[in-house]
Amino acid sequence: MNTSILWRAACLLLATTPMLSQAQDQPSAVSTRPTAKLFSGPSDYKTWSIGINGGVLAPVVPTGGSNDFTKWKGSFGYGGYVKYQILHFLALRADYVGGKLQADNSKNLGNGSALVSPYKSYETKLNWSGTLNAVFNITTVNWLSRENFVSLYASVGGGLAGYKPTLTLNNNTSVLYKPGDKAIKELIIPVGAGLKFRLSEFINLDLGYTMYYTDGDNLDGYVHGPNKDKYSYGYAGLEFAFGKKGKKQLQWSNPAKVMYDELEAQKATLAASLDAANQNNARLTADVDKLTKDSDGDGVSDFFDKCPGTPANTKVDGAGCPLPVPEVVKEEKVVITEEDTRIVKEAIQNLEFDFAKSSIKPHSYPALDRVAELLKRKNLNLKLAGHTDNVGSKERNLALSRERAESVKAYLVDKGVNASKIEAVGYGMTQPIASNKTAAGRQKNRRVEFTIF
Repeated sequence: MNTSILWRAACLLLATTPMLSQAQDQPSAVSTRPTAKLFSGPSDYKTWSIGINGGVLAPVVPTGGSNDFTKWKGSFGYGGYVKYQILHFLALRADYVGGKLQADNSKNLGNGSALVSPYKSYETKLNWSGTLNAVFNITTVNWLSRENFVSLYASVGGGLAGYKPTLTLNNNTSVLYKPGDKAIKELIIPVGAGLKFRLSEFINLDLGYTMYYTDGDNLDGYVHGPNKDKYSYGYAGLEFAFGKKGKKQLQWSNPAKVMYDELEAQKATLAASLDAANQNNARLTADVDKLTKDSDGDGVSDFFDKCPGTPANTKVDGAGCPLPVPEVVKEEKVVITEEDTRIVKEAIQNLEFDFAKSSIKPHSYPALDRVAELLKRKNLNLKLAGHTDNVGSKERNLALSRERAESVKAYLVDKGVNASKIEAVGYGMTQPIASNKTAAGRQKNRRVEFTIF
């Protein structure tokens, strides 16, 4: 394995991306629509995932060559990560990588001899490397399906690496770069790319390649030249998404296609609503015509008209039927004579009640009987007005005057007079006709007045 092989592999990986992007998960285009809605937030998607991987660690990168030895060797590496998907195209990923790096000076550089160096080879144990990376999904948008099947991604970040170089001298003696077996901690900048394939709702296949640029020349244990050391990690692994069953992974969601499908669905729904509204309007128009049609012009629609075909200008009731013609009653002129007045006056003069009560004394009955006959014979109206003197409270006198007027009315009605022809009111002590300072005056004020009309 050498630099040219890795470089050709990376180019092949990039070259196949456009074809793979077109080979989307076609069944999803015709499958049941996802439960997650557009712009409804990350809560409707799976956003957390972990990954494990293994591959090849090498002290070389395509953009900067090897380090301070002429021939690099590939060694087994391993790693893992935790990732949180923020948006469809952006995620934060915490990576861990371990393994070892190897190289020697056995390769001729083309100048006829190997590099002049006190070291024959080295082996660096990469105890750990921890980095925080921003991961960008490059192929999130296509117009074939709501959910991508494969995506190309790029990553960049920063972190620390801890490693221990061991050098082999030309006389095959092994020495530690740092005496005391102390590990070196150094800043690293990872830059990577990869392809990811969706295998199921929970599992993805991850193929990637990451270049690590160190902030020093210590990785191979040999400080030589102006360039800083670097290394790379090509790997394959599995990614496991966490979340409720049925939720889609946010990184595979295709926002452009989802938006297009949502707009198409809204368009179809709106068209169906408009069709239903037009049908309802047509039915409503027919119903209105049915309810408002008035063939005979009587003001009542045919739907409610129980007497259709009434002649024009005929007054009708709410059911469309002609109103009854009122019977014209000829009113008789009633003349109140002096005799009538005398009968009423005599009844007033003879009307007496028990003390402080509304009960009529029996000797008043004959005069009241004559008034009853007069009212029935001439169909006259009568107003009874009760009055009292000022002895006692206003409230009691008012009630007593009304009770006495009502008592007279009850007597006359009992004699056959129409109750609607009699009005009974009480005025209490408010309308005296004599002085209340004398017994004679108070006697006059205790009265019931009769007015016929």
